[in-house]
Amino acid sequence: MEKQPLPSDDISKETEADGGYGEEDTQLASEPAARAGWNSKIEYFLAQVGFSVGLGNVWRFPYLCHQNGGGSFLLLYVLLMLVIGIPLFFLELAAGQAIRQGSIGVWRHISPRLSGIGYSRCCFVCFFVALYYNVILAWSLFYLGNSFQYPLPWEQCPEQGNTTVKECALSSNTSYFWYRKALDITDSIDEMGSFNTYIVLCLLAAWTIVCLGMFKGIKTSVKVMYFSSIFPYVVLFCFLIRGFLLDGALEGVTFMFYPKLEIWGDVQVWRQAATQVFFALGLGFGSIIAYSSYNPKNNNCHRDAFTVSTINFLTSVLATLVVFAVLGFKAKVKVQDCVVSNTEELVELFNNGFVDHSLMPAFNYSDSASVDVDDYRSWFKQFGSKIPVNLSDCDFEKEMQKGVEGTGLAFIAFTEAISRLPGSPFWSALFFLMLLNLGLSTMFGTMEGILAPLTDRFKILANNKTKFTIFSCILGFTIGLLFTQRCGSYFVTMFDDYSATLPLIIVVVFETFTVSWLYGADRFLDDIERMLGWRPYVVYKYLWKYISLLGMLGLLAATTIRMVMKRPTYMAWDKETATEVYLQYPDWALAVLTSLIIFAMLPIPVGFIRALLLEKNKRASRDSEIGQYSIVNTDENAKRLRLKAKICISQCNRATESCWCLHLRASCRLDSKINVNIPCETYGSPLRTSGKKRKV
Repeated sequence: MEKQPLPSDDISKETEADGGYGEEDTQLASEPAARAGWNSKIEYFLAQVGFSVGLGNVWRFPYLCHQNGGGSFLLLYVLLMLVIGIPLFFLELAAGQAIRQGSIGVWRHISPRLSGIGYSRCCFVCFFVALYYNVILAWSLFYLGNSFQYPLPWEQCPEQGNTTVKECALSSNTSYFWYRKALDITDSIDEMGSFNTYIVLCLLAAWTIVCLGMFKGIKTSVKVMYFSSIFPYVVLFCFLIRGFLLDGALEGVTFMFYPKLEIWGDVQVWRQAATQVFFALGLGFGSIIAYSSYNPKNNNCHRDAFTVSTINFLTSVLATLVVFAVLGFKAKVKVQDCVVSNTEELVELFNNGFVDHSLMPAFNYSDSASVDVDDYRSWFKQFGSKIPVNLSDCDFEKEMQKGVEGTGLAFIAFTEAISRLPGSPFWSALFFLMLLNLGLSTMFGTMEGILAPLTDRFKILANNKTKFTIFSCILGFTIGLLFTQRCGSYFVTMFDDYSATLPLIIVVVFETFTVSWLYGADRFLDDIERMLGWRPYVVYKYLWKYISLLGMLGLLAATTIRMVMKRPTYMAWDKETATEVYLQYPDWALAVLTSLIIFAMLPIPVGFIRALLLEKNKRASRDSEIGQYSIVNTDENAKRLRLKAKICISQCNRATESCWCLHLRASCRLDSKINVNIPCETYGSPLRTSGKKRKV
């Protein structure tokens, strides 16, 4: 007998009420045909690419590539993308497209006992990410607004009277603007401080933009994505062309891609590469499932998985080229400034009689701006140790090794490089507009991962989707005010590093295990074959069951061990020394951090226990029903009714109404003579389906 599809939504509710009965025997099916869909494949691609390509591609991937061996890290990243990233991405695409529901509906169908996975994703993990991610958009809006002035406000240190502000003089103009003007940051997370008015207003603007883009669902968000998904590529190519015309760009890119094969033996490098693959594709958020649920059933989601993953990787490489071309220029300028400064100091020492004439360089030190860097470094190597003051060797590689990521790259290092470009306000506005659009596309996907599952699950929310969207954005803004305090950036770091990482990994481990082992990889491939008309390669079976699952378990173990063995720390700003320092989280912050992780995971065990209790109650109810209908349990009636049930089930694929056979229960909605409320023991021996095809 052909395996039967999952029941429709009303029937699946009845199945869930059974406490998970039949979870071994259910198959993938679709939502009703009335579900909204994409107007074109281009819209879908823009949405999926816009969600997966985010800020991490620009400010996280280049840093990891730089710190972990350049070209060697790229090879490792591609390997993990092929054996973990793409298979799991394909799994989520196929599940969403086949069932045509959000993550809650998907897991209620695949495994009702683990339906908590869907709630964990949308109600907690996605919401946590949306809270702090929109704060980053608020920061981008703040910098974008400050880009429309000349000179840029972070180009020079402010002065008090005739003296440069001490905090700026001890650090740099861009660091001072970021920590003091933008964030007005406290010295630690223990010092709460007041709300930052400018950031509050920018956060309100960010949530307003998200709300306007989402309040009519994908019909409105996709219109914004035509710009927000394409514009960043225009900016990246503009920066790439401009960057390669700068002095030092080639050296920066060469330094970046210099291979270090020894990194393959470092466990931490593997952990970082796997984590980047995981977050770059957006696995575990539920947004992939939500977006693919609007696709037609015959859409080639296998090709989509490869296409989106390839675009994501190439975008990361493009962003890396841009970042290191610009940082190479910045390093070259700083090295040249270093040579000028040291030469002037050397001349002053010579004029005051502290340096002998024999130690003076052969180059024209009277014009310090014309001194060649190589000439200076050659002289320093020979005589630098004999100079009575500590002069720097002005090494280009040392400047490039000062790797920065995240906000440090975007709001400090990159802004410093931009400020040295001709027409700096234009390039600054372009850069932060790009960051804003990258973040918006990801936010649209994150919000869809929240809204779609809940509106699919609860009819009252579906009937009031616009109001629910507005309410969600208002709630997000209200809670997000936590991040607009003077210590708010420390909470952003906490949420980014811990509240989402571990829960997302756990969710994907459950997802992979449930599909490949509980539901069955072969059955899942059968469902995809029925949906697409062709069977995916058998290698996916082994990737899902072993390689991808073991890879995610390894990542989970490495992340957990790292959190347990080393007390979590965060980077703080010391106002007195004007330097970045690492501090340990206080006990209350660790309690908050632990609570966030527990709350994010709580729906999974709660849903499982609830399903077991419902299952127990249902079994007791069935035992009583057998006694009530024992009068009709004759051999003749049993044969007749079992035959009708077999005929009904054999016609299931051609039926317009739902018809299925679950654990110890045969039901047929096509034949009114068979009472669907009577357990199949009433008709004789139970009819059961299995994962394998069998004759009836």
